[in-house]
Amino acid sequence: MEKLLEKIDNPNDLKKLNIVEKEELAEEIRKYLLEIVSNNGGHLASNLGVVELTIALHSIFNCPEDKIIWDVGHQSYVHKILTGRREKMKTLRKIGGISGFPKTSESEYDNFDTGHSSTSISVALGMARARDFFNKYNKVIAVIGDGSLTGGMAIEALNDAGSSKTNIIVILNDNEMSISRNVGGIPALLTKIRTKKTYTRSNNCIKRFFNRVPIIGKPIVNLAHIIKRGIKQAVIPNMYFEDIGFTYLGPVDGHNIQELENILYKSQNIEGPILIHVITKKGKGYKIAEENPDKFHGISSFDVETGEVRIKKDKDYSKQFGEKLVKLASKDEKIVAITAAMKDGTGLKEFADKFPKRFFDVGIAEQHAVRINCRNGSIRIKTCICDIFFIFAKRI
Repeated sequence: MEKLLEKIDNPNDLKKLNIVEKEELAEEIRKYLLEIVSNNGGHLASNLGVVELTIALHSIFNCPEDKIIWDVGHQSYVHKILTGRREKMKTLRKIGGISGFPKTSESEYDNFDTGHSSTSISVALGMARARDFFNKYNKVIAVIGDGSLTGGMAIEALNDAGSSKTNIIVILNDNEMSISRNVGGIPALLTKIRTKKTYTRSNNCIKRFFNRVPIIGKPIVNLAHIIKRGIKQAVIPNMYFEDIGFTYLGPVDGHNIQELENILYKSQNIEGPILIHVITKKGKGYKIAEENPDKFHGISSFDVETGEVRIKKDKDYSKQFGEKLVKLASKDEKIVAITAAMKDGTGLKEFADKFPKRFFDVGIAEQHAVRINCRNGSIRIKTCICDIFFIFAKRI
């Protein structure tokens, strides 16, 4: 019997499936990802976490006319599989093979050569403004993780987008590792109300009516806005996004295709910048990766049954780097280590365990990490910005 995945050559084929078939497709994609990454190596946990989200995005939006920008880009394997590169994925991490990140020269469905984190909202906003300049009406969607949202560039972009009133959709892929859940019935209720066309139309009609009333009209509108915001802030935590100008929708289960499609579809009727909060789980569907998402972030070929890497390195560069730093820090109590969300990648786990008060993880914020200036009175502490040093040393 032919698998559903073998029938998907582009997003239009995806649109022909019903919800049950899409759920079956999601499971087939997970098995395919496990097959590829266990043989070739690659980024597994993040891709297993966005299977349903990617299916929903390509079901609702019309790519490549609509633009999807993936932050970091290592979670774009499912996107590539659904956009005509299913067989090419078998060449992942092979000489001359498919890129593990979006690549504009590879496909018209890849809109930006993504490599680093925290860039997607800026790119999407630029594309949205270009669209408006040329009087076009396509959708622009940025998909960004909660980890990437710690980067300064992402915060700057949110600030600009929120005040711009530009039509842009930001998908916050929250895998519960950085930003706390906004749970409860009130957020869900507000989402349901705000996505109804009748609410949007009536809200706009009331505003237009009172704005035309001489003298007292605008003050009434402003007062109503202040009261509404006060009520929201009193009963709903984390309304930061709405405060800076976004319409916040969610949270929504990132592994429920029906719910995802509903909220994505309804979001198209809302004007201005929108943020959709999606809750996902890294490694979803593969228990070993769910329990060890860091290990399966980027991994060499491994045994699917045990999760163990097939060829273990005796000592790689990061391991040696970390061990040497621990030796130096044992002799000099003024040595501290700063990393930008790369504790394991730069071999700093042992350092963090032994010297927790001298280890600082600042999140994905390299500029901030480099500029931190630790001082104790007039004595400067010897600091190792480990991400920067590690990358520089490896290049030379």
